[in-house]
Amino acid sequence: MARRLRPVGLDFVRTAPVRLVFAREITASPETVFRALAEDVPGWSEWFSAVTSAASVDGGAGREVRLMGGTRFRETVVAAEPHEVYAYRVDETSAPGVHALLEEWRLTPAGTGTRVQWTFAADGTAVLRFLLRRGRAGLGHAFRGAVTALDRRLASQGAGPGSVRPHPGRKE
Repeated sequence: MARRLRPVGLDFVRTAPVRLVFAREITASPETVFRALAEDVPGWSEWFSAVTSAASVDGGAGREVRLMGGTRFRETVVAAEPHEVYAYRVDETSAPGVHALLEEWRLTPAGTGTRVQWTFAADGTAVLRFLLRRGRAGLGHAFRGAVTALDRRLASQGAGPGSVRPHPGRKE
């Protein structure tokens, strides 16, 4: 990974030059969704189609993620508030033009389920900022598909509050 990015904090979701926010309600509880996001990191490849592999590193303080097409990320978890928010910033990437990147997953109870809000906050070259804004619909489509697949996965596991089965390749 050749590119080291500018470290940013959670406030970057409000100040980033590019902020793309998407939300969807699903049937799984906030507790269950949080566990799938924060504790079953390898499982991301099972429900987020762009993710080919994901692993926790540094005792859960970071993540290594690979996307379709070969893009790689080394990330630091900046917020992990159970049942409420999971956020990470990208520290290193193979993607060109990125200067700073942070993603936040905010969970809010919605009836018996959860409202999942994903904020994609980025800074980069003028070309990257333009492409991200133009790609908003595609990112929204990817988010909706991922969250729908996550909800199906959790339902098929019989996931009630607090019951996410770890990814088969995960070592406990």
